[in-house]
Amino acid sequence: MIKIAPSILSADFANLGNDIAMLNRSEADFIHLDIMDGLFVPNISFGFPVIKSVSKLAEKPMDAHLMIMDPSRYINQVRDCGAAYMTVHQEACTHLHRTVQQIHSAGMKAGVALNPATPVLLLEDIISDLDLILIMSVNPGFGGQSFIPNTLKKIRQLREMLDKAGSKAVIQVDGGVNLETGRQLSEAGADILVAGNFVFSSPNPEQTIAALRGL
Repeated sequence: MIKIAPSILSADFANLGNDIAMLNRSEADFIHLDIMDGLFVPNISFGFPVIKSVSKLAEKPMDAHLMIMDPSRYINQVRDCGAAYMTVHQEACTHLHRTVQQIHSAGMKAGVALNPATPVLLLEDIISDLDLILIMSVNPGFGGQSFIPNTLKKIRQLREMLDKAGSKAVIQVDGGVNLETGRQLSEAGADILVAGNFVFSSPNPEQTIAALRGL
């Protein structure tokens, strides 16, 4: 069964506690944290004070996606906020293998994200060291963007790479997820769907999460 990681980037920050309580009640598997620095992506989202506040309320594992330059600077802070997964961008890390090792040494599971224009083959030499691979199906930085169809080809290619390497890493997809694209992504081999705007703009977010999880 596909797993769902709602992104609180699309939550109502004036009522964030209520939205976290809703996610706790829901069938969501993770709480996805999109952390942006205004340099790697043209937007700034939220930082560690907000993450710590979320961690006090969250009953689901937190999945931190760092869309920032040189993310290795913040590994211990992400850990101290209680994240189960820390995902960094291949494009933002000069020494990716070292960063993955540091994430593991900090006691978290390590993920690597790829922008839409980055080929999955760049992970071939590190794929067995990863717990999660995040395929961006939109250009990172803003919620509510349209799904990029080439993502499906990348997921099928990545699934072949994982099977060939005997890797247990899961495939996560972020961007433009709804019931139609979610079904296509699941069929292509995705394991986890990140959904922000589609969940939080829904009249019934809990029902929407359940519908996605039932794909």
